[in-house]
Amino acid sequence: MHAASAPVFLRTLNAMLVWLDKAQAHAEARKFDANNFLTLRLAPDMLPFTRQIQITTDGVKGCMARLAGQEVPKWEDSETTLDDLRARIRRTIAFVESFTPAQIDGTEAREIVLPMRQGDPLRYDGESYLKHFVLPNFFFHATTTYALLRAGGVDLGKRDFLG
Repeated sequence: MHAASAPVFLRTLNAMLVWLDKAQAHAEARKFDANNFLTLRLAPDMLPFTRQIQITTDGVKGCMARLAGQEVPKWEDSETTLDDLRARIRRTIAFVESFTPAQIDGTEAREIVLPMRQGDPLRYDGESYLKHFVLPNFFFHATTTYALLRAGGVDLGKRDFLG
């Protein structure tokens, strides 16, 4: 369970830091405020760039904490700059790195209960939670972050996505 979660998260989170660095360089080269990226959306009904990163990192910290049987830390969603988003990603990386394999391995059958804003909570066993809820959501929001930067003109390629 640890091998299927922590290294996967870390690779993509570290790649996301590179994407933000490239976005910063792109903005500086074209002489515009890099924070303009924060409001990008692929469609009007989609959450903006900042929320994509917040949701990506929230999913990671929630997964690691829940699998380890810990309380999920609550972080404010107050990022207003690329530097703030970098700090959030780095905080998430440090959080993931704080777990040992022994804390996560063997959690395949652990009951995971996700409270919902409306309706009954979602219930999973640890393995299903990781494979069928967390990882798809993680890659959806990370990919959306990448796509927003590409749509914004940032020179990113597949190697940047893969890390």
